[in-house]
Amino acid sequence: MCSQTHGTSPVSSLQEGLQLYRRYFLIQLKSAMQYKTSFLLTCIGQFLVSFNVLLGIYFMFQRFHQVKGYTFHEVLLCFGITLLEFSMAEAVARGFDCFSSFLSNGSFDRIMVRPRPLIFQVLGGRIEFTRIGRILQAVLVFGYGIIQGGVQWTPARIFTLFFMLLGGAALFSGLFLVYAAICFFTIEGLEFMNVFTDGGREHGKYPFDIYGKRFLQFVTFVIPYACIQYYPLLFLLGRGKWWYALLPTAGFVFLAPCYALWRFGVRHYKSTGS
Repeated sequence: MCSQTHGTSPVSSLQEGLQLYRRYFLIQLKSAMQYKTSFLLTCIGQFLVSFNVLLGIYFMFQRFHQVKGYTFHEVLLCFGITLLEFSMAEAVARGFDCFSSFLSNGSFDRIMVRPRPLIFQVLGGRIEFTRIGRILQAVLVFGYGIIQGGVQWTPARIFTLFFMLLGGAALFSGLFLVYAAICFFTIEGLEFMNVFTDGGREHGKYPFDIYGKRFLQFVTFVIPYACIQYYPLLFLLGRGKWWYALLPTAGFVFLAPCYALWRFGVRHYKSTGS
């Protein structure tokens, strides 16, 4: 079974996929707005969960003032960047995070026989608008960190910041894609992947060098969190080399093996018969 239309170019396939995702987006937005009170309360709950993490950082700095040379406002900038990267990826790639349910209930069988791109169908299959609470929290912390972080903003640093957000969103989306690809062989999702998704977000509250040399090496060369957080952050703060600003490209490069694993899973997919 295949969902791709023969004879179409990659560009036209991408355009078709984006149009399809837009339709899914509008349909699910309309559905979410049918229960406005529930939607609002869930958004508030998402906001408060992230706010508790911010309070933890605040109270720690009330006690210690600095963490390995980083001030409270510098850590807030770091936390805001990472949280916004994760929130952007979660908002777009939520379908991959829930992919195991598509396999177990037979929905993926229907997806595969449709003449539309697989990935956009999966992405559009689950869009969590209630995550706007977490996104709002991320935007507020991010904005405050930009204003109070002590960064001397130049065009190069503004570009680096924008590049960090895109690269980070790509990296976290790649991890969600890996989670979905593994489900082809396990059917049920493996909880250990949360170590890399939610764990990456939690550890990203602080610059990665505070966790030690070995950890920094892992998040540089294995899963390149440090390339979309720590190294470009040093450049923003005037403590790193100029080429650190280019390292967020690692987030996009990381997508390549993630997509290859997804394609491998699709080729070896066997229906559950649900």
